[in-house]
Amino acid sequence: MNRINPQKLLLSKWTAAQPQDREKHFLVTELFRDEEGRVLEIELQAVLTKRAERLDWQILKYDDHWLLGWK
Repeated sequence: MNRINPQKLLLSKWTAAQPQDREKHFLVTELFRDEEGRVLEIELQAVLTKRAERLDWQILKYDDHWLLGWK
């Protein structure tokens, strides 16, 4: 399980544990917050294809899906 500070996710780099369509490396390009400033969701962009996806930030905690950094 990855330990994550949601406030420091912006521009962090991630590697998909099971890449699909040659998309292995990702970058957090945007944080979506509630009225109180808590991070709710992130925008994760594939480096190769520039495809962006909006996800719950807590999915990055699971190291069977995501690895911290580019590997």
